[in-house]
Amino acid sequence: MGRYDFRPLRVHQTATQLLNTERISRTPPWYNVVGSITPAQTLVRTQPLPHRHRKGRSRTKKSSKLFQPQMIHYEEDALRKEFFKDHPWELARPRLVIEDDGKDSQKTDWSRIEQPEKALSGESVVRRQLWLRHNVPGITSAQAYDQARKEFYSLRLEEDVERRVAKEEALSTGAYFGKSTLDIGMELEDKEYERWKEWATKEVTLAEQKQAAMYTGGVESEEMEVDSNPAEYKAAIEEVSDQIPAQGQSALGGAMIRP
Repeated sequence: MGRYDFRPLRVHQTATQLLNTERISRTPPWYNVVGSITPAQTLVRTQPLPHRHRKGRSRTKKSSKLFQPQMIHYEEDALRKEFFKDHPWELARPRLVIEDDGKDSQKTDWSRIEQPEKALSGESVVRRQLWLRHNVPGITSAQAYDQARKEFYSLRLEEDVERRVAKEEALSTGAYFGKSTLDIGMELEDKEYERWKEWATKEVTLAEQKQAAMYTGGVESEEMEVDSNPAEYKAAIEEVSDQIPAQGQSALGGAMIRP
């Protein structure tokens, strides 16, 4: 194939030859149309543009990321990452992510961090910081983050005080609360510590017994052998008794003492 493709122009000519030679019995529906309107280089669709290959790579090598979608980045992604990096325990708080009509974003006004229809969370800090950056002239990202965090801490403190006062009022009227999660955790920790203490005591006792047996094991084994065979022990003593010098008798042999 050269620069131009003339095969579409020969479609009508080829169909005419097939009809004349009776290779096809019926005239195609597009025969008269193609004969009156000469087609271009293609009949169905335009030729796709070839992919531009990067420099330094072989044209025969297929790119593994050719059909992967592009990464989608939002402005609040970096703000959200920064906040939850500084406050990881906020992720442990339960959140309600169900929306009634999908228009909750239209009911919020982030000129203030407290929203009547939305519970306070880390997302409130992100939205408040984003609003400050877009609506307060001359404010930096760090200043917006500090202001949003201060408002967030103040509201969290108010919630804790309200919760504590409500509990004290309930206790004063005769309410009874079970063990808190902190108390339950401390009890489980105490049980595990006692179990470990018992195991460690046994291990230390066994280690001390093994260490004592390393130094007393040989003597005890010899004494056990003597006690178990008294006849053999007496015969061995009588056998060597003649070679043992009597009391007051000097031993014979040995090296000569030089002056």
